[in-house]
Amino acid sequence: MATRPKSLYDALGVPKTASQDEIKKAYRKLVHECHPDKNPGDKEAEDRFKEVQGAYDVLSDPDKRKQYDAFGSADGRGPRPGNFNFGEGGINIGDLGDLFGGFGDIFGGGGTRAQQQRAGRGADLETDVRLSFEDSLRGIETRIPVEVEAACRECGGAGTADGSPPKVCPECKGRGATVESQGFFGISQPCRRCGGQGTIVENPCRRCGGSGRERRTKQYAVKIPAGAKDGTRIRLKGKGEPGYNGGPPGDLYVVTRVADSPLYERRGADLVVDVPITFADAALGSEVEVPTPEGAVSLKVPAGTESGKLLRIKGRGAPKLQGSGRGDVLARVKIGVPKKPTKKERELLEELRKVQRVR
Repeated sequence: MATRPKSLYDALGVPKTASQDEIKKAYRKLVHECHPDKNPGDKEAEDRFKEVQGAYDVLSDPDKRKQYDAFGSADGRGPRPGNFNFGEGGINIGDLGDLFGGFGDIFGGGGTRAQQQRAGRGADLETDVRLSFEDSLRGIETRIPVEVEAACRECGGAGTADGSPPKVCPECKGRGATVESQGFFGISQPCRRCGGQGTIVENPCRRCGGSGRERRTKQYAVKIPAGAKDGTRIRLKGKGEPGYNGGPPGDLYVVTRVADSPLYERRGADLVVDVPITFADAALGSEVEVPTPEGAVSLKVPAGTESGKLLRIKGRGAPKLQGSGRGDVLARVKIGVPKKPTKKERELLEELRKVQRVR
């Protein structure tokens, strides 16, 4: 029995349970290592480059990946009547055309896989934007750099050096998979020649290696809403990776990373601020100035207030992301105890202690 070629996951060096982010990182690393520009004249590196490109094209597309995991190919078709498929590289029974070389009659001419490929949505992207606490409260508009895939600037996305379209793979006749006959049984595997694509680029563009795409940094404007918290996700529709075969692009998610405030503790839309007062002010009551994002506010501290009590100033907190209005400022009373009381303070405290003992 012929040795079974490695799977697309093996081609990228990732497990079958790998996340899209892990697949993307593995792809970028391998493409950088075996790119034809870095290995001129190295046929093995060129073949490896094509293998990695083919594997990433399938595994980076959620629909293609599902088809590959289920049927061992990503051509968008499940098993036909009379066939049984037992997963990746599984056994197909009953399709004599597949078993005995009928690919050309069934899939040749106008029925190539390249023409039957389904459109695929581009992958979503995520990036962080760092904000000061003050900027998160008032909201800002800024520009962020994002690395995305785009049409190759040299070949315009064709993938070929001379601009000609890709050709139907002569090995699989455009289907993207081959079947090795074992008597009445056949083992279906991704085509080694085209990597499961169904098409090949005979004269690949040197810049993109035949993929038609390249990584490029773009600048996007993003509006951070007033009241954004650490971890707020902002969606930019259609600013993710471009789609495949005419499919729609993915989205870009911008995640805010807000610096801590030296003054406020945030609780949703409410802001907690410590307000130090003396023991006498707490016992007798007083009026203090409390800082808020919009300026200081005078606050009455009731007589008998205990340390740690929260006094609310309505509508002076952070803007609410959901609905309208603002949260509150919560003034947390902190009663200060003199570490080195003066002679007069000591006399008064001693007198107070005597009075309290009598009571």
